[in-house]
Amino acid sequence: MSSLATCLSRVMCFLAVTAVSMSLSSHTWKEEGVVYGRVGDAVTLRCNSRNASSVVEWRFNGSSSIAWGFVTKLGDLDLPSVGPSVMGNYSCYNQSGELLHSVLLKVGYSPGIPSVTCRAADYHNFSCLWNSSVETLLPTRYITSYRVDRNIPEICLQDVRHPNMCSVRNSKLWTSYQMNITEENPLGSSFRILEFHVQSIVKPDPPQILSAEPIPYAPRRLQVTWAYPSTWPQEPHFQLKFRLQYRPVLHMLWSTVETANLTDIITDAFMGMEHILQVSARDFLDAGNWSEWSVEARATPWTSTEMPESVSEVSNETTTEEPEPQVKKPFDQNDPVEKVALMISLGIFAFVVLVVFLAIGALIW
Repeated sequence: MSSLATCLSRVMCFLAVTAVSMSLSSHTWKEEGVVYGRVGDAVTLRCNSRNASSVVEWRFNGSSSIAWGFVTKLGDLDLPSVGPSVMGNYSCYNQSGELLHSVLLKVGYSPGIPSVTCRAADYHNFSCLWNSSVETLLPTRYITSYRVDRNIPEICLQDVRHPNMCSVRNSKLWTSYQMNITEENPLGSSFRILEFHVQSIVKPDPPQILSAEPIPYAPRRLQVTWAYPSTWPQEPHFQLKFRLQYRPVLHMLWSTVETANLTDIITDAFMGMEHILQVSARDFLDAGNWSEWSVEARATPWTSTEMPESVSEVSNETTTEEPEPQVKKPFDQNDPVEKVALMISLGIFAFVVLVVFLAIGALIW
């Protein structure tokens, strides 16, 4: 029963959004003096004159040679299979050379299902962008609407500066949105419906003001800093985490680290080599997707061979105060002092041995 209810709910949503799209499509494609044809279809151009007959003459862009069509008994021009090459002005004349009727023929294709993607740069607004899946060769317009949960459909506002985008302001978290993008042209219409929650389409803009600086006397380290994207709300419950990637200019493989801070220290940089760095952002709770990578920054670790004065002074003091190591001289048998010391050592050893034997004898006795 639950699956049936879900199916019915989606059907009702589809019908409601479609009805809104049809109601918004108040403009018709009927234009005075213009006829639209589908590529490959037959088109009949009418002379629209009471006195028209088979003796009328049709001209195409001023030329009387129209090999791809023929004139009927009523004076109409039948074009069995039209294509882009037959688009142009067609004129009907009587035997006296008087213009009876003129029409502009435009040929193209019916709309395909548009390709639509929706993205929220923050938790308060989101936008949807679309592209036509078929090059129709005809004038086209889009009708955009959305529906929140089961409420009445509303219009998704389009920006004249961005003809393939509409925006929803003050969006709601944990709420289901159904978006309908309908593409129309004189030959018909086609639409796509998307359903999503705002947190699933969150994708922040790239972080800004990325910079990297060498750390003095640390030839393998770089200090990297950046800032939140200006479009992300500075609110304590909407935090971002970051992903930093870096590599030497001459290498192709990236190293990547993640952090929740706005600064990080690279500790495994290549000494003396220039590095490329970029950073991206994502919701701290992993909602949505990572942002695009930021504009790259470049930096080289510290390469100077000079030592600070304090370090040199400490090194010099350590060198002057440290005593010279004493080298032990080898034993010399010809030295009289060494001979006396050896005799004394042997005498003490003999005395100890004698005492031990006497003690053992006494015990046995």
